[in-house]
Amino acid sequence: MIYIVEDDQNIQEIELFALKNSGYQALGFGTAQEFDAALARQLPELILLDIMLPDEDGLSILARLRSRPETRRIPVIVVTAKTTELDKVKGLDAGADDYLTKPFGVMEMIARVKALLRRSGGGQEGQLSCGCVTLDPERRSALAAGVPVELTYKEFELLRLLMKNRGIVVSREVIMERVWDSDFEGESRTIDVHVRALRQKLGDCGSIIKTVRNVGYMADDSAG
Repeated sequence: MIYIVEDDQNIQEIELFALKNSGYQALGFGTAQEFDAALARQLPELILLDIMLPDEDGLSILARLRSRPETRRIPVIVVTAKTTELDKVKGLDAGADDYLTKPFGVMEMIARVKALLRRSGGGQEGQLSCGCVTLDPERRSALAAGVPVELTYKEFELLRLLMKNRGIVVSREVIMERVWDSDFEGESRTIDVHVRALRQKLGDCGSIIKTVRNVGYMADDSAG
């Protein structure tokens, strides 16, 4: 999941469209308040952060992100209309990992996002939880109702992807690209095999993995 903090609706829509077209899950926010509320619900892999916002300066938001243990390692690309070298330096000194200067091309934005995610290992998030399942990506450990579960590499990555996008349907195409590094549609049956294995290993907690017919899968701890 990538968060876009941008108060210009036109720019935000362009960024969202470009990211989703490139296979990423993305959400946009026009204010720092909306962004903070989303951050409390789910941590993203990467943040595109506009410097000029109506309710709070982007550098102030960046300082808060870097001061908190759970968000300090989330990759951040600052986006600014300012073009002086000093403004870029301020952003990088405040903890930004990269910067984009408006106006920028969509291809440049996607290239920078991909490069930063590669460098950061896809965003080293903290513990993930959904229902009675807890993942620790750094330790590569999984718990179901407090009991350790042994997962294969692909099973762990699949569960990690679903839990990072908790409550959001992840399409088969995105799963194949992110977990198997492939876009070959004929191979998508392997997803079903891994989901069955995951549900079995997680026991009763496996119910968090929901099938969305003809689309993909999602991690959701709500009933039904």
